[in-house]
Amino acid sequence: MRDLHKIKCFLLDMDGTFYLGDELINGSMDFLKILEKQDKDFLFLTNNSSKNRMAYVEKLKRLGCDVEPDKVFTSGEATTIYLQNEKPGAKVFLLGTPLLEEEFINAGFELVKDRNESPDYVVLGFDTTLTYEKLWIACDYIRDGVTYIATHPDYNCPLEGGKFMPDAGAMIDFIAASTGRRPHVIGKPNSDIISVICDKYGYNRQEIAMVGDRLYTDIKTGINADIATVVVLSGETSITDYEKSDINADFVYPSLKEIGEDLIK
Repeated sequence: MRDLHKIKCFLLDMDGTFYLGDELINGSMDFLKILEKQDKDFLFLTNNSSKNRMAYVEKLKRLGCDVEPDKVFTSGEATTIYLQNEKPGAKVFLLGTPLLEEEFINAGFELVKDRNESPDYVVLGFDTTLTYEKLWIACDYIRDGVTYIATHPDYNCPLEGGKFMPDAGAMIDFIAASTGRRPHVIGKPNSDIISVICDKYGYNRQEIAMVGDRLYTDIKTGINADIATVVVLSGETSITDYEKSDINADFVYPSLKEIGEDLIK
C-alpha cells in the first residue's frame, strides 16, 4: 500500500484538477501551500504541446497562481528531451505550432520544412496551424520509413462550454489511414514522460505521484510508469465513471483540497 505522506513530488494535471476553464478549483492554492510547508514539490504536467510552458505560467498567473517556469512541464518539452537523448541536433520534420517549433529550435534541433531533405524524425504535436501540405509531406516521410514520434495521443482538446477541438490523436489516425503506421508516443499515458521527468528533476519513481481527473491519460500514465496514482473527481471523471472503469487509482479524492487535508493529518 502506497503512502502519500512519503511522496516528494506531486505531478499535477491542470484543467479539471487544478483549475476548470478560467477558474481555480476550490482548495487548489491551499494544497500548494501545504506542500510548501511540508517541503514537498509539485510539477504541472500537460499533454498539450500546442503551447510552451510560458503560456501556462501566464495563465496560472492570471488565475492568481504565480509559479516559476520550471514548475510546468509539457509533452512538447518531454519530446525534445527524449530526442536529445536519442540523437542530439537531429533533423526533424515537425507538425507543430510556432511555439513548439521554437521549443525544438531552442533544444538544438534542425527543422526540416520541405520534401527531399532526409529528416531523422517526423514529430507530430498538437498542431493548430496544420495544413494539408504538412500532412502530405509527413505521410511521405513516414511511408519512406522515417522514425515517427508523437508528443501525445489525446483525440480531443476540451474547451469551455463542454465543446472540443480535434487534438493530436485525431491527426495520428489521419496519418495511420494513409500510411498504416502509428507513432511512438511520449506524453501521457506513455511512461516515457515519467522517465524524462525523473531524469530532469532527479526523483525516483517511488517519490512521485500522478494526480489527475482523467483515468485513461493521467491515471493510466501512473499505472504504466509504476508510480502512485491519485484520481480527483473535480473534472472529467465522476465517482460513477470511476466505479465502472477497469482503470483503478491508488487513491480517490473529491479534489486537491482533500488530499491536502489528509497530508496534514
